[in-house]
Amino acid sequence: MPVFDPNGAATEDSGIFGFFFTPEESALVLIPVPWEATASYGSGCSRAPEAIFKASMFVELFSFDLRNFFEKGISLAPEKPMIRTLNKKARKAAEPIIKKGGLLKSDSKLVNNAHSAYMSCKRANEEIKAEVATWIGAGKKVGIIGGDHSVTLGSLAAHTEKYPNLGVLQIDAHADLRAAFEGLTYSHASVMYNVLKETNIKKLVQVGVRGFCEEEFIRITGSNNRVVTYFDSEIQKNLFEGVKWAELCDGIISDLPEQVYISFDVDGLDPKLCPGTGTPIPGGLDYQQAIFLLKKLVSAGKKVVGFDLVEVSPLKNNDWDAILAAHLLYQLCGIALVS
Repeated sequence: MPVFDPNGAATEDSGIFGFFFTPEESALVLIPVPWEATASYGSGCSRAPEAIFKASMFVELFSFDLRNFFEKGISLAPEKPMIRTLNKKARKAAEPIIKKGGLLKSDSKLVNNAHSAYMSCKRANEEIKAEVATWIGAGKKVGIIGGDHSVTLGSLAAHTEKYPNLGVLQIDAHADLRAAFEGLTYSHASVMYNVLKETNIKKLVQVGVRGFCEEEFIRITGSNNRVVTYFDSEIQKNLFEGVKWAELCDGIISDLPEQVYISFDVDGLDPKLCPGTGTPIPGGLDYQQAIFLLKKLVSAGKKVVGFDLVEVSPLKNNDWDAILAAHLLYQLCGIALVS
């Protein structure tokens, strides 16, 4: 193995963040999922894993409060060609439906397209679940690099089999609780509906939500506390009225069980921090607010068993979104490894 200098520059033959760890010797394995089959507005998030990998070479490795957590080993698993194949097939089927504004059941061609998209998405979920389960079975923690938010379903399907009392902390501008969107069952806008339906997660705690429909609001309020949503408008109201962010974080964390999976949609942040993301909404968390919340999870004794980072859409001729995501990914790695 080449000599690794954590204080030096990454070399062109190194792995993510400049490391030389293999997946087999790493405590944390990152899985790239270049997927955007159901992207309904802006596109490009399938390019995120590669862009984040490149930007990761310029992330400083020493952490003031988490120290040298990377010594436990972080690596990026090889990309599965099948995911790109399925993404291309599903996108080709879904795009005519999306352009029409949704599925018209009177249009037999669109109905066939919807079925084709469904089957490709279902297969992708199974592929993701299988790979995540393999690494979990090998004693690793796993992080997913999306890709649109629909990739979370396969990851959580694997994690909930290992951790039956799992809670999910979702940082997101959207509730993602539609039963389907634009006639697409496995839409990125339906991922948490599908998670609640197809896995046995104990609790879903959403933070930063500011884009949702009445159907989703009814689903939240009628969930018998299985879903707890900290709407962005309420967060900001509390902050304006003098409530400290630390106090709000304590409340959020108290709603979570001991074992936590973090699903971080980058559009949960203020869109000025991630201008390329596909469905931006004004408002949201500041970067340091989000990091503070994640680190408070650790200090509260929660065990972060896995995570995903999704909806990063690198801008052409501008690396900012990838740079932001690489730093956020490194923080997520640290949170998972020290908890």
